[in-house]
Amino acid sequence: MSDDMLYECAIIGGGPAGLSAALVLGRARRKTVIFDDDHARNRVTREAHGFLTRDGIQPAELRRLAREEIANYPSVEFHNERIASIERIDETHYELRTAGGKIFRSQKILLAVGLQDEQPNIPDIERFYGTSIFSCPYCDGWELRDQPLAVIADKNVFKIAAEVYTWSRDLIVFTNGEGQLTAEECKKLNAKGIQIIDDMIAGLEGKNGQLESIRLEDGTLIDRTGGFASPLWSHPNQFAAELGCERNEYGGISTDEYGRTSVWNVYAAGDAAHIVPSQLIIAAGTGSAAAIGMNGDLTNEFFD
Repeated sequence: MSDDMLYECAIIGGGPAGLSAALVLGRARRKTVIFDDDHARNRVTREAHGFLTRDGIQPAELRRLAREEIANYPSVEFHNERIASIERIDETHYELRTAGGKIFRSQKILLAVGLQDEQPNIPDIERFYGTSIFSCPYCDGWELRDQPLAVIADKNVFKIAAEVYTWSRDLIVFTNGEGQLTAEECKKLNAKGIQIIDDMIAGLEGKNGQLESIRLEDGTLIDRTGGFASPLWSHPNQFAAELGCERNEYGGISTDEYGRTSVWNVYAAGDAAHIVPSQLIIAAGTGSAAAIGMNGDLTNEFFD
């Protein structure tokens, strides 16, 4: 099945970056199609924070409101489908094939696919992640302020612990036998009263997503009511690599200030490109900038 329409812009990903881009492109009267398979990175999070005028909103509600606003612009279409492949046809357009076999044609592509997290190898962590254990202190530190917290990490341990200390002085670092702390870093943490535990974690205790204690392999229980873990991340698909997009120093898709990648007519925004720092409002901003880049390039191409 094929859609004979040639869209000007196709957006893959319906998170803050893709939705912001769709809003800008809709207001610019561009023929735009956006694809979203409702598999957002923050789908397990009950509240989203740090987004001006929407602090504390449920992520699903933020997406609903955005779609409602974008529906006012008739040139934007939504498709709740997963894109399975992207193929460059010639110098003029790309073909996007959905998992259901539909084909869409577009001049320009915006990769706003986000990232996917893989939690640390801690038994039971999925039961608490998004409720009392989080990945970003800027997003959720305020809600855990002054509580007895844990930092569970095997990479960037010192950096994460130092950041979390801003929100709580009652802090214990769990390296789970893998922590990469230097002697100097241990000295600095200990000087602030931060305990470091290198024992392996056997499990997490608590009810209804609320952490109560951390159980070590020898059976010792360490009382903690929340904390931060450092997940591994990966790109949810290989579109950027298959299209030949260059990567930046953090492993994200390399772009200029208007979302242009190293591949002509391919743009990127959100966490997939701007991995550090990772926040909703930053993702939305990069989506808006990418849309301006796409619209500006379409305009220049028309007059040239």
